[in-house]
Amino acid sequence: MKGHRFLKFEEGADGKSKFDQLLDIFMQMLTYTNGDVSEALNWMNEIDRKFELTDSEYGMGDFIDDLKERGYISEDPEKGNISITPKTEQSIRKRSLEEIFGKLRKTKSGNHQTFKPGVGDEINPETKPFQFGDTLEQIDFTESIRNAQINHGVERFQMHEDDLHIRETDFKTQTSTVLMIDISHSMILYGEDRITPAKKVAMALSELITTKYPKDTLDIVVFGNDAWTVEIKELPYLQVGPYHTNTVAGIELAMELLRKRKNPNKQIFMITDGKPTCLKIGKRYYKNSFGIDRKIFSRCLNLAAQCKKLKIPITTFMIATDPYLQRFVTEFTETNNGKAFFASLDNLGAFIFRDFESGRRKTLY
Repeated sequence: MKGHRFLKFEEGADGKSKFDQLLDIFMQMLTYTNGDVSEALNWMNEIDRKFELTDSEYGMGDFIDDLKERGYISEDPEKGNISITPKTEQSIRKRSLEEIFGKLRKTKSGNHQTFKPGVGDEINPETKPFQFGDTLEQIDFTESIRNAQINHGVERFQMHEDDLHIRETDFKTQTSTVLMIDISHSMILYGEDRITPAKKVAMALSELITTKYPKDTLDIVVFGNDAWTVEIKELPYLQVGPYHTNTVAGIELAMELLRKRKNPNKQIFMITDGKPTCLKIGKRYYKNSFGIDRKIFSRCLNLAAQCKKLKIPITTFMIATDPYLQRFVTEFTETNNGKAFFASLDNLGAFIFRDFESGRRKTLY
């Protein structure tokens, strides 16, 4: 018989070693510095001077050596460059998933608006009386035997059809998702960093899909003056440019990507903080940052209507609080018959994950 095993206590937050504590901060810094290791370490040195993260036993030099030995960073001796490794890229995605999805798990139940019972592959805690057409695999024998004992007594066991109860299940379907991220200059204007939360959500969503829903597909589109796709591994390095907001280009590219997907269940998530201000006509850019330009807005509405015909709902997550933008979002959403959320930077992740999970489930009877 084995007894308890006692290990040496490592002092630190939640029992973490000094390296793990510093690693948590380092991963956060990498997200803010767009994957720039040198800048992240410089910030950590500044924080260390102010809050004394290290001590006489374990210094910042020890931490950097451990990062190299454990495969989190690599150094090019010839160029003198330090960069993060694929291990770090995946670790950032996992930590984003834990940070955002962890908050979602703590919310109250009942947030999945489209869940309905049926014949599926995920067990539902609810039961209902057996009806003609239900399969034998659905029968909850524990509940059915209990009903038989209540209805007919325990002396002579007998079971009738009225005693049978079935365990309902939710059917989970495959989904093809395109996540659009606005990287126009306004995402860092007015003293508010909006691109970092958007990146965290993208990394968390990609980690969720690749680990929990490997049969799903996720394409990530960034849009400024133009639109282009980025790989999951590129997300930590994503940064804002001196761009206007070409929402039309982003939706057109998203539609093209979804057109190639054989899966009939398709959706677009769009994270933005402003109205569309740019179109590309031939080789020329048509721009107007003042008010809502009807020429640009009409193109957006046309695409929203096309997506509706193709049964591609667009869910817009507006992370700006300006009431002036509500008219654009409302009309755009009504045209597509999609959904819109005016989300703060703190609850953006919870909104997206809740909507993603609810959209994956279909009703089967």
